[in-house]
Amino acid sequence: MNKSDERIINKQGYRLHMIQTDKFKTINIAAKYSAPLDRETITKRALLPFVIQQGSDQYPTSVSFRQALDELYGASFNIDGSKKGEMHVLTARLSLANPAYLATDEPVLTKALDFFKGALYAPKVVNGGFDPHTLAREKQSLKQKIDSIIDNKMHYANMRMIDQMCADEPYHLHGHGYPEDFATITAEDLYCYYKDVVEHNPLDIYVVGDLEELEIERLIDERFSRDTNNTLTVSRAQHQNVKQLNEIIERQDIQQGKLHFGFRTYTTMNDNDYFALQLFNAIFGGFPSSKLFINVREKNSLAYYAASRFESHKGLLFVFSGIAPEDYLQAKTIILDQFEAMKKGDFTGEQIAEAKLLLINQYKEALDDADGLIEVNFNRFMAGEAALAIDYIDAIKTVSHQEITEMANKLKLDTSYFLTREEK
Repeated sequence: MNKSDERIINKQGYRLHMIQTDKFKTINIAAKYSAPLDRETITKRALLPFVIQQGSDQYPTSVSFRQALDELYGASFNIDGSKKGEMHVLTARLSLANPAYLATDEPVLTKALDFFKGALYAPKVVNGGFDPHTLAREKQSLKQKIDSIIDNKMHYANMRMIDQMCADEPYHLHGHGYPEDFATITAEDLYCYYKDVVEHNPLDIYVVGDLEELEIERLIDERFSRDTNNTLTVSRAQHQNVKQLNEIIERQDIQQGKLHFGFRTYTTMNDNDYFALQLFNAIFGGFPSSKLFINVREKNSLAYYAASRFESHKGLLFVFSGIAPEDYLQAKTIILDQFEAMKKGDFTGEQIAEAKLLLINQYKEALDDADGLIEVNFNRFMAGEAALAIDYIDAIKTVSHQEITEMANKLKLDTSYFLTREEK
């Protein structure tokens, strides 16, 4: 994707990103509110999506809220939070049929944007705060979500590893918040924090679709201009030096062990060697044809799964594997052997060519989905002007064997984490 595919306009209090494409029969809008990860507010921030989706001032019940969407020819609305490096991003999404494909003269787009604005800027308020009954119910919903993490052992193991690996860094904070905070969060407190978010957090609004016949810029400007002029500032990731390997073993009443590794890559999306990291990960553990999958799972039958992924904005790479507890030492040896092989350049031109093809196809698939297209562009925007100017496919194609090997030697193993069964 070239820089010209996205038009970025600095508006009063927000930034508008317009992506013209005739690929979709929908108009997809995303409003992104960004702030640094902060232990003091993270649970409030995690609660907001749960509460906001339960109703607005105009549609005060979840039933009327959803019915209003149905009347907009099946439009959909959702909001969630995610960690991007050491930023916490709340994303509200609205998807509706492009009016050009509807047999009606109704101002569907105008009504949909009114709904979107109402959901975000005119929530249901009771006595100067959110509805306390709604808040109590949604606290329970969030608690159930948090409590369920321990049942997903892969997710749990990676969370626990990050807790230790990044203990002194904001990245260790849980994006879903902490149940121990619930007792001190009142309906008034949460509403006060909500107002700070929507009034002062840097706001980026993305619009994707066939926009040529629509006055989308004017319609959004009339509804989302703000007094604030805060702009998104993403500080470069603070990389920690690895002084010694941090090895952690945790025991629970389980049958399948989880063996995870955390590496420091010292590379983020705005670095020149970022695309070499993409190729390293693809060959090492990113796809079913990778070294980890072939050698740990297929050849030695030591893992139910074995894979790797990296965090583009923080400079971390994680290895995941599910193993029989008694195979711990052998699996650990073989996984680390694959890493050493990458450092020695022990991979072929054919493997590089296959990895490039897989990455390019994965990238194209992301662009074939409106939400995926928005995320690709937002990630690039967070990385800065240099990333916006780069053509992803061309950059992947030009990565060399030597650059991948150099990347492998740049990585440092920081933490190993093994979740295993209790001792008898």
